[in-house]
Amino acid sequence: MSSSAVRRWLRRFHPAPHAPTRLVCLPHAGGSASFYFPFSQALSTSAEVLTVQYPGRQERYHEAGLTDLHAMADRIAEALEAETDGRPLALFGHSMGAMLAYEVACRVEDRGGAVEVLFASGRRAPSCPHGLESVHTLTDEGLVAELGAMGGTDTELLTTPGMLRMVLPAIRSDYEAVETYRPRQRPPLRCPVQVLTGDSDPRVDLDQAAAWARHTVGPFDLRVLSGGHFYLTAHQAAVVDLVRQRLAEPTALAAGRLPYSNVG
Repeated sequence: MSSSAVRRWLRRFHPAPHAPTRLVCLPHAGGSASFYFPFSQALSTSAEVLTVQYPGRQERYHEAGLTDLHAMADRIAEALEAETDGRPLALFGHSMGAMLAYEVACRVEDRGGAVEVLFASGRRAPSCPHGLESVHTLTDEGLVAELGAMGGTDTELLTTPGMLRMVLPAIRSDYEAVETYRPRQRPPLRCPVQVLTGDSDPRVDLDQAAAWARHTVGPFDLRVLSGGHFYLTAHQAAVVDLVRQRLAEPTALAAGRLPYSNVG
């Protein structure tokens, strides 16, 4: 992948060339790289945070969104491979970003690489049916209603017609990618998996979050915080602290499987 293509996919808000680890953050459906700006700032002394920018939004608004999650994971993995600098790689994904982080981790391991830790936030395990099939086929009004119900989308975007016309195509393509996604058959990951979820998330129950344990032979932990699908907005400090701890001691997830714990 060319350097210009890499720059389209990856953002560095706070360069940290001397940080011991690179943490790649993948946004939710309809989200953009800037969602993780506060995250990047808070972690800048612990990791160099790279945030993924999907096509069809912000400075990439003129590009058509991708409707195949596997194709998205391929492009992201290629960008990371071109950008590698020998430092350990960790992945953090929320909602759709969690599925993409999982698929990118699969590609890294399949190519002989290693992932320090995979953080999967606000998403049921790949082995659990997603429960959504047709949101991407809704009318614009129906799609806006779904976004409002889930929270996490800037209210101004949902109420300004001009802005809606700009963002809805990318959001629709993201939902299509999520709803048509099917994981490929493969062995479990080798890396540690840290799952985070909100205790009142309408899209993820605790059993579905705990099912991520099936997808790794490495250490596993599940943390439950108060809140809905975008629990991490209210609990940013707690999430950052947990990420910082796991990056400092990724093997501290334990030698065996841990039960879930409530942390807020």
